[in-house]
Amino acid sequence: MSTWINGRKGTRIDYRDRGLQYGDGVFETMRVCRGEVRLLQYHLERLYAGCHRLEIAGPAPRLLRGELSEAAGRRREGVLKLIVTRGPGVRGYRPSGTERSTRILSLHALPPGAHHSADAPARIRLCATVLGQNPRLAGLKTLNRLESVLARTEWRDARVWEGLMRDTDENIVCGTMSNLFLRAGSSLLTPVLDRCGVAGVMRRWVLQAARTLHLESMECRIRWQDLIAAEEVFMSNAVIGLKSVAVIERGRERFKFASFETARRLRAKLDLL
Repeated sequence: MSTWINGRKGTRIDYRDRGLQYGDGVFETMRVCRGEVRLLQYHLERLYAGCHRLEIAGPAPRLLRGELSEAAGRRREGVLKLIVTRGPGVRGYRPSGTERSTRILSLHALPPGAHHSADAPARIRLCATVLGQNPRLAGLKTLNRLESVLARTEWRDARVWEGLMRDTDENIVCGTMSNLFLRAGSSLLTPVLDRCGVAGVMRRWVLQAARTLHLESMECRIRWQDLIAAEEVFMSNAVIGLKSVAVIERGRERFKFASFETARRLRAKLDLL
């Protein structure tokens, strides 16, 4: 792993940094393909949208692009993570308005099996941990991911790839690290993220690419019955891409899916990027 803080190689961060003290910041986890960041523009747009909503003065765009390009060029395939915090500040929740943002960039090897794991349909489960609703933060990829951390501690079975999370109204929202898609006929459905959840860059790409497959994509509230009635289910995230779902577990119940065609066709398009 290689790490840079504010453009300089190193791993030390000021203990007063508000990202450490309060989770005051945003981050992006990006897939490096052939030495470049896949869907870089989408990542940057989400990053700066998050900074804007949190009123964080983000890094200069040209500077950041250069650092990302240089770091990605060090690996043909890998994972590049960018954290942007509000920066060091005085004690207390209220920002002074004079903070200078901190950017932390780290380059990692791909997770084991990442090259082939997207092709193998997954087993996923329904989590007991629920997502709190906060429209002001909905869709953002902030540093506060404690709900996902708690949900991910619910299982140790290596056969289970991901866990589905609900909101307090029992709507299914997303996975701990991914977004959810359901196909019913020619309709492609994904949970609306106006109350909670993270709007993934791969989710955005799928919603746009679905048109080329003559699918009508829609964001809506999704209940458990909608999920198990679907013809096809798949998950998305920036590192893996698209992951078909073969089995969903809810306690001792098992629900199986046999159609993986939509995800396969979308993966073929993604591989061309």
